[in-house]
Amino acid sequence: MSRVSETTQDTPGPRDNDRYDGYVVAIGASAGGLDALERFFQCLPSDSGAAYVVIQHLSPDHKSMMGNLLARHTEMPVVTVTDGMRLEPNRVHLIPPANMMTVLGDALRLSPKNPRGLALPIDLFFTSLAKEFGRHAIGVVLSGTGSDGTRGAVAINDAGGLLLAQDPESAKFDGMPRSVIATGLVDATLSPDDLGPRLIEFINQAPQIKTETSPQGPTFDKDDALDEAMHLLKHQGGINFRDYKPATVMRRIERRMQVRHTPDLHNYVRLLDSDRGELAVLRRELLIPVTSFFRDPDTFEILDQTVIRSIVSERGENQPIRVWVPGVSTGEEAYTLAILFAEAFDRERRWPSFKLFATDVEQQNVEVGGAGVFSEAIAAEISPERLERFFYKRGNHFVVKNEIRQNIVFARHNLLEDPPFTRMDLVSCRNLLIYFRTQAQERALRRIQYALSPGGYLLLGPSETLADLHTDFTAVNSRHKIYRVLRHVSLPLDTATPSRPPTSATGPRQYSPRSRYQSTDAAAIDAGQSILLRDYAPTTLLLNAHGELLHVFGEAARYLRIGEGSATLDIAKLLPQPLVSVAQALLYKCARSGTAMRSDQLGIELPSGERERLRMVVRPYDAPQSERHLLLSFESEPQEIMSRPGMETLDLDDETAQRVENLERELAATRESLQATIEELETANEELQATNEELMASNEELQSSNEELQSVNEELYTVNAENQEKIEILNRLNADLDGMAKAAAIATVFVDAELRLTRFTPEATTLFKIRNGDLGRPIDDFSNLLQYPDFIDELRRTIASGEMLQREIAAANGRIYLARVLPYAVRAGEARGAVSTFVDITSLHDIERLQAVLDSLPEQVAVLDPQGIITQINHSWREAARGAGDPSLSDTGPGAGYERALRLLGPDGEHPRGRDLRAGIRAVLEGDSAGVVVDFTSTDEGAPLLAIHISPIQHHHGGAVLARLDASEWRQGEDDD
Repeated sequence: MSRVSETTQDTPGPRDNDRYDGYVVAIGASAGGLDALERFFQCLPSDSGAAYVVIQHLSPDHKSMMGNLLARHTEMPVVTVTDGMRLEPNRVHLIPPANMMTVLGDALRLSPKNPRGLALPIDLFFTSLAKEFGRHAIGVVLSGTGSDGTRGAVAINDAGGLLLAQDPESAKFDGMPRSVIATGLVDATLSPDDLGPRLIEFINQAPQIKTETSPQGPTFDKDDALDEAMHLLKHQGGINFRDYKPATVMRRIERRMQVRHTPDLHNYVRLLDSDRGELAVLRRELLIPVTSFFRDPDTFEILDQTVIRSIVSERGENQPIRVWVPGVSTGEEAYTLAILFAEAFDRERRWPSFKLFATDVEQQNVEVGGAGVFSEAIAAEISPERLERFFYKRGNHFVVKNEIRQNIVFARHNLLEDPPFTRMDLVSCRNLLIYFRTQAQERALRRIQYALSPGGYLLLGPSETLADLHTDFTAVNSRHKIYRVLRHVSLPLDTATPSRPPTSATGPRQYSPRSRYQSTDAAAIDAGQSILLRDYAPTTLLLNAHGELLHVFGEAARYLRIGEGSATLDIAKLLPQPLVSVAQALLYKCARSGTAMRSDQLGIELPSGERERLRMVVRPYDAPQSERHLLLSFESEPQEIMSRPGMETLDLDDETAQRVENLERELAATRESLQATIEELETANEELQATNEELMASNEELQSSNEELQSVNEELYTVNAENQEKIEILNRLNADLDGMAKAAAIATVFVDAELRLTRFTPEATTLFKIRNGDLGRPIDDFSNLLQYPDFIDELRRTIASGEMLQREIAAANGRIYLARVLPYAVRAGEARGAVSTFVDITSLHDIERLQAVLDSLPEQVAVLDPQGIITQINHSWREAARGAGDPSLSDTGPGAGYERALRLLGPDGEHPRGRDLRAGIRAVLEGDSAGVVVDFTSTDEGAPLLAIHISPIQHHHGGAVLARLDASEWRQGEDDD
């Protein structure tokens, strides 16, 4: 029977009104995990409603850049956890370096990381998350080395949460994913890109199973479907889960329904019937192997002091010690007890025969426990001294040494249905009974009571009791559930509990009269045969070809005995010593010749003290489609046994003498060969002993160093991955900066606090005599074309004051530059450098000069673009616009159309030559005319003296220059003269 946790929580405990009660997704990653984390979060929505916690192996000596890197791949806020920070939905919480993290309520708790011991932060957080959030806990294991996260993942699965793992093929380091997948409890194994959508599906999916409450407990409205599921589980694995508490079974089924997106129980049962893989997964779900070494250390300490030491001190050298651990799961508790007994033997300096039987109903658990290979996570459960004494390191795993493993027998055994073991000094059955119904608990306790020898001890789990058997035991320690048997249960003990098949909807099965008579006749025939065998046939044993007892005919108890030690069916171990050699000879001869054999008359003393004369007869029997069997009969005197045809009487003396002679000859040859071998081995052993001692010392040192280096290596790999990501970002920024500098075509030089050249743009080489190899040299070592004698002094002044300086300067190449000197610092508080830019503004000066030329003309000038929009005007035009009532230039300035301006400034649109003017402007703008002059001068009194000249701009962009000459003022001046 698999061991499960007594602290399992399928739902979170009582919560405050303001406590976070949603899903919490814990993501564990180590070496190679940065890429997986980025891909995981990139495929997650920012409004899933879950809280995310990232636990990594981070170096305590380097600042983590994980927050900045992950923030580039998710819209959720990314924060580094501080002690006491509360979980919030749609937020990513990062573990800080040099810390271990747990969750208490909805608050994240930090504790310093042990710098020397093995740290397993993922296991620690997963376990605490399972305890606090139950089925709302979700564990995700990504790339990493080692096995961190495996133990915690089992706790999450036990609590009813979801467990996901990265596909090892997509992981840069597959140690952690493969380790958690090996537990068989992972709900899905996917690439990082698919893990996020799978997680969201789980959160949004909820099984719909209605329950009703009755005085007897919860009952389900789909009893027929649940009964069918129990039948399928019984049929496949031979385990009757009807003996388990219905609520426990139903919770595990609900969890699988949510994982497989099955809406109701009927559909899930159909899935079980068609998918044997899902049936096997559900079976494992109901038998979760949650256990650990020295679980509840106080209990094992008390057990060692009050029980184990007492058993060892009272036991003689030839008296074996027998211990049974039913429901051993993956073996941790069995090895724990074996370690405690080994330490007790060392203290007493006595090593009696010791055998520990570790049994479980799940064959996979038996195989895992029998291998004795455990992840490095057990270093958190076992002291370093015990690890060194009873384990050795192999890669990322610890292996139990043979001195412990050889004393443990692992076997598949169902406590509720298989016959129990016998003569046990101690039975440890912890956290198993709490999952059984009341009747099954009593049945299991009766079997355990039968298995205990008089005065034997029983260890139960913290939540388990003896129920109605409390009068048969006395408490050694009530708090830690240690008891001693007072009354041994006697036979008959029920050893088979076939499950009653479900009653069909049509009522009980009907039997015909004929079938009832046939059943009665068969029973009568069997009873008659039994009477004949008992009264007239000799006591007979049915044996197989290997001499093992298969069946007994008659009363054989007077001829058989059961000795101390392991139970066996070997006939040589069951017969009294005087009969053993005769029986072996008869069996050997009969098996070889195929004919019946009988012995001479033998006189033996029975266990009751009586003496009896008998003959032993062996007959071969070939069963159909089977190997040969033998019948060994005890024919008691004074019954006269006549020799039957074909039966040979064995001359025991001759046969014994011949066999003894052959055995002595073989023994002499074996002794000579053995002596030579021993001498050679003794010589080699002395040499190997010295070498082994040196290697052990070296191995211990190397093992310690290797553990430290492995831990450091994982942390450095994480740091390296972050640095590689940061370098890639910097490379992109540098490429962007170089591209921007080339596109801007601005001469720029960078200097540090000592005025040493650190960077420059290609355009800077036109002003400074510098090359790529000059980086690192002082800037004043280079000649330049600038007419800027204060350049070096202003660089120093900017670096010292942190203020920007700007001025226009001329250069020897005839160009004019706008020089700017700006301070900059890589980090706050560090020494500043300076960057100088030189922007060529010669064209700006040319434009200013052109504007000055236009402003000097007396004509009113406006520059038009190809669409006739005014882009530039001179001073005379502005003055005319102000005189015309447009001081803001909204109708006559840049941006206005020429037609609006001419309507305001004149000539009037009704003027006879107005049409010619507008036609001429359009012709020039369209490139159909080389220039137009329109004269509006008139001899009439008071008429304006106005002429407009339109010329095309000789440039590929096109456009025109409109010059308006108003000579009215000139004529007025002449008249005044």
